[in-house]
Amino acid sequence: MNGLVVLAAAAPPLFAAGLAVGRLLARRTARGDTGHGTPVERATFHTLHTASLAAPPLRAGLTEDSARKAVRRLRPLFGTAALGLTAEDRPLAWDGPGRHHEDAVLDRVRHVLDTGRTQTFTVACADPDCPVRRGAVAPLTVDQRVLGTLVVLGAGGSASAVRATEEVARWVSVQLELAELDRTRTGLIEAEIRALRAQISPHFIYNSLAAIASFVRTDPERARDLLLEFADFTRYSFRRHGEFTTLAEELRSIEQFLELVRARFGQRLQVTLQIAPEVLPVAVPFLCLQPLVENAVKHGLEESVERSRIGITAQDEGATARIVIEDNGIGMEPDRLRRLLRGEGGPATGIGLRNVDERLRQVYGDDHGLVIETGVGAGMKITIRIPKYRPGVHSTPRHPGTGGG
Repeated sequence: MNGLVVLAAAAPPLFAAGLAVGRLLARRTARGDTGHGTPVERATFHTLHTASLAAPPLRAGLTEDSARKAVRRLRPLFGTAALGLTAEDRPLAWDGPGRHHEDAVLDRVRHVLDTGRTQTFTVACADPDCPVRRGAVAPLTVDQRVLGTLVVLGAGGSASAVRATEEVARWVSVQLELAELDRTRTGLIEAEIRALRAQISPHFIYNSLAAIASFVRTDPERARDLLLEFADFTRYSFRRHGEFTTLAEELRSIEQFLELVRARFGQRLQVTLQIAPEVLPVAVPFLCLQPLVENAVKHGLEESVERSRIGITAQDEGATARIVIEDNGIGMEPDRLRRLLRGEGGPATGIGLRNVDERLRQVYGDDHGLVIETGVGAGMKITIRIPKYRPGVHSTPRHPGTGGG
């Protein structure tokens, strides 16, 4: 969101403002109003504390609520006559007098938004008691984009006031950039999880329940077991805690998925698992293997009339766990696969492969993306190498009796 910050009165730099407060505290000390530490120490603490209170609202972005909180925190720090915050040309919050200069200020703001350069100007006012006579406007930038401006209005127009405007503008810009990074990261994580969960399509759910229903009269015990597998599988896939799980839990979910597939396709599906016990506790990103197995089933069974063979191996390679998922399906033309991994195959194409590849690269680095070998009619082999130990990567255990949910 574009934004304009308006600070009325010539404010000193953020930390220099603490020195001004220090002088005030010194006068209080002379009157017997003592506190802990020297005036400069108390001023420094006051400045840092006030900045820490003003930062969280800005980290939430520029809204009426966050603007109101930010101006209320910043105005006492700078000792300004007035302080305001707007988004583009729309005022969000204003604390103190001077709002009758808003139109003149916004004219200057538009110029800075266009040029991206700091500007100083004189404010004409017929009111002899008005504390606003001069102003300085500095741009707020995020990733070299001008999102808004910081405007300081007061009685003087010294070089220090201009420097103060630019310093505070940089500080506000940092808070807005952090807010954007937070939104971007949160949005990516949520989008990736939604996309991966979308692999459990209504089509799959309908077919699974239909297969279970087909056993209700002929084999009730089998129907009951399949229903329990279906319930546990869906609870795990839609659980809301933890970005990471263990390889053992991910493989357990895959076994449940394959059991439901077997209920539909019977002997057409053959699965081979070779899992080294020592890699079962390794932490892996949640839903990093299941979409790959679903992809193998789709290309091996749903798009072919032949018998499908899927092999899943997990081996110990010292500092890493090597996981391979291989099928004898229809395969894919390599150039088409590259387009899918770049997200050029359409919104509903290659979601599982692309998002798993992106998540692995985000967590472990580009060297740990998917390695895919395929060709038309040649099946597909996907290799993943997961570091056994990575700072910040810890699995979230399943809650007992909940099936992971």
